[in-house]
Amino acid sequence: MMGKLAYYLLIIPVSYLPMPVLYLFTDFFYLLLLTAVPYRRTVVRANINNSFPDKTAKEKKRIERQFYRYLTDLLAESTKNLTISKHKLRKRFTVKNPELMQKLFKNKENVLLVSGHYNNWEFFLTAQDLLFEHKAVGVGKPLSSAFWDKKINARRERFGMQVIHRKNFDERFEKLISDSTPFATLLLVDQSTADSLKSFWTTFLNQETAVIYGPEMLAVKHNFPVVFFHTEKVSRGHYSIHLQLVTKTPRKTEWGEITKTHVKMMENVIKENPSRWLWSHKRWKREIPEDLVSLKEKQKEKFNALKKAVL
Repeated sequence: MMGKLAYYLLIIPVSYLPMPVLYLFTDFFYLLLLTAVPYRRTVVRANINNSFPDKTAKEKKRIERQFYRYLTDLLAESTKNLTISKHKLRKRFTVKNPELMQKLFKNKENVLLVSGHYNNWEFFLTAQDLLFEHKAVGVGKPLSSAFWDKKINARRERFGMQVIHRKNFDERFEKLISDSTPFATLLLVDQSTADSLKSFWTTFLNQETAVIYGPEMLAVKHNFPVVFFHTEKVSRGHYSIHLQLVTKTPRKTEWGEITKTHVKMMENVIKENPSRWLWSHKRWKREIPEDLVSLKEKQKEKFNALKKAVL
């Protein structure tokens, strides 16, 4: 009940406020985060320390401070995203090199779009169907509240995006494949994985890291090109995305090649501007499996068996 009241009486009315007014609220919140409200500060500091062991204490402190500035702007923009008009969203989010996706659409190829929680991903979720000719599809984990899950995803879908939950992914995905319109599936793959034994383990930001392995197997199974994108801040509340081809021929790749490539691309983006990644997320909470060598061998065998089956 409280969630419904907050949504209808607070969140939605506030989202109709102009962006400059929303920024005034979050500017105040930013000061609170720096002083009285230590939101996940222990997690943020540990993540930054472990990711950048060569940086000085002053440099790490600067990243932390700039991260909280970014986080409060993201709060304002994500709130605005719930009611922003199509026209205004198009002005705030653009594509730097759309020709890559245009060529893939012309060839009638379905695409896997991979990235992470960097800059403003909520704007992109809502705008994806407006930015590309491909039908927009997003894969996500259901929110713990059924009410909020339904409402937030309805807002994300209002301009054409289709959100697929993992629990009904196979059925929905096969239906999309059977349709004639090419589609692009958005996968944000930088969160902590659900199971360390089903993850791909690689080095990311100086740490052994469990990475979601599904995109690689999905790409090989269906022979979908994989495109990495990252969001660049143009000005406050305005963004542009840059596309990079990971592979156009996934069935010609070796085990782990696709995953290592997009993970490295994400790492390079974060290193370029560290403050605009979600450092408050508990990214490294999974323990490294005891027999990691054996796990990798089994994954490699499964990968090669899939390639053999589809070739």
